[in-house]
Amino acid sequence: MFESLLVANRGEIARRIIRTAKRLGIRAIAVHSEADAGLPFVTEADQAVCVGPANPALSYRNVEAILAAAKDTGAQAIHPGYGFLSENADFARTVQAGGLIWVGPGADAITAMGDKINARNLMAAAGVPVAPGTTEPAADLDAAVTAAAEIGYPVMVKAAAGGGGMGMGVATDEAALRTEYDKVRSFAERMFGDGSVLIERYFPRVRHVEVQILGLADGRVVALGERECSVQRRNQKLVEESPSPAVSPELRERFLAAAVRAGEAVGYRNAGTVECLLDPASGEFFFLEMNTRLQVEHPVTEYVYGVDLVEEQLRVAAGLAPTFDPDALAPRGHAIELRINAEDPKRFLPGPGAISTWNEPAGEGVRVDSGYVAGNTVTPFYDSLLAKLIVSGATRDEAVQRARAAVAQFEIAGPKNNLPFFAELLENPEFLSGDYDTGIVSRMR
Repeated sequence: MFESLLVANRGEIARRIIRTAKRLGIRAIAVHSEADAGLPFVTEADQAVCVGPANPALSYRNVEAILAAAKDTGAQAIHPGYGFLSENADFARTVQAGGLIWVGPGADAITAMGDKINARNLMAAAGVPVAPGTTEPAADLDAAVTAAAEIGYPVMVKAAAGGGGMGMGVATDEAALRTEYDKVRSFAERMFGDGSVLIERYFPRVRHVEVQILGLADGRVVALGERECSVQRRNQKLVEESPSPAVSPELRERFLAAAVRAGEAVGYRNAGTVECLLDPASGEFFFLEMNTRLQVEHPVTEYVYGVDLVEEQLRVAAGLAPTFDPDALAPRGHAIELRINAEDPKRFLPGPGAISTWNEPAGEGVRVDSGYVAGNTVTPFYDSLLAKLIVSGATRDEAVQRARAAVAQFEIAGPKNNLPFFAELLENPEFLSGDYDTGIVSRMR
C-alpha cells in the first residue's frame, strides 16, 4: 500500500476518504479553495494545501495547481472523489504520466463511458440491454425529428457528454422536441463543451436502479448488489436504498450479470456504477450510463455488504487483493441514504448561509457523512449537499423507523435545508409501500 494520498475534492466526500486513509495509516493530504479553508476536511487532513480561489475552475478543477500540490507534499496517489475531475480522462492520464497512482478506473474506460452514445453502443455489443435510441448523435434538428418518429414518442433528449441528471429534456410530440433539442444542445455546449445530443425512448413510469461494480486488481469484475435511486427532483437523486424493493432475486441475478458484462467490456478496474432504468410494467431494464467513479450513495452498499468501498478502491489502486471473498458476496439487511441539502424543502432552490446550529443524530444503525459543522458557512460556489444521513436495519421497515427518528433528531439552523421534506417522505404511503417510481416527488408537490 502507498503511504500518502492526496484527495482532490472537498466537503463530505473528502472527509470520508480522509477517514479511511488515516485508519489505514496513509498520510492524507487535502486540497482546498480559499472559501473552504475552515471546513472540517481541511483540519482533519494530515496536511492541507490551498489551490486557488472559490471558483472551482480555478481551484478544484485546476489541474496544474493540484499536481503541484501533490509534488510539493510528496503524495504518492490521488483520489478524485466524485464530481470535479473524477471522470476527466485527461486528468487521470496526466496523474499517471507524472508517476502518481490514480485511484480510479483507467483513462480508456473513463473515455469509453464518458460519451453516452459510445457507451450505449459498447453495452449493446456486450449484450447489456439498452433502450431504443440513436446509435450516433442527432446531427441537427431534422435528424432528431426523424429519429424520434422511428423510436416513438415520448422521447428523452439527452446531452451525450452529460451526467448527474443534467442536460436532459422530455418531448411528447414533435413541437416539444423542437424546443427541447435546442435547449439541451445549448446547455450541453455551455456546460460540457460538447453539444452532441442523443434521442432515447422515454418511459413515463420508470424506476432508477443501479449496480455497484468493482474491478479487482487481478482483472476480475464483481457486483456488490443494486441500489434504488428513484426518489429524485429534476432528475437528481435525493434518496437511495439497498436492496431495491422492486428487484426480485431472479431480476437481481440478471441485473448483476449485466453490470459485470458492462465492466468487463471496457476492462474496468476500481469502483464504478452501472445505472439502469427499470420498467415496472414489464420487468425489463435498460442501460442508462456508467459512472466511472465512487458514487455519492456508496454508503448504503457498504452497510449491506459489510465493506469499506474507499478501502477497496485504495487496495485495487495499489494492486492488492480485496478484503472480502469475491465468491461469497451476499447482502444483509437494508440501508437507506437521505441527501441533506442546503435548499428549500418545497421548491428545492439553493439556500446557502452561515450554520448556527449543527447537531447530528446518533444511535444504532445511524451514520452521518457530513461536510460541515456549526460555525461553517455554506457558500453558493459548490453543490448544495450538506451531509448524507445513512440508516440501516435488519429489514426495510426497521431502516425506515430509524430514518424517521434520525431526521427528527438532526438539527440544522442557518441555511435552508430539506429535512422537512424527508420527514414528509418517510410518512408517504407510496414510499412506504416500496412501489414508487421517479415521479414520486412531483406527485408529493
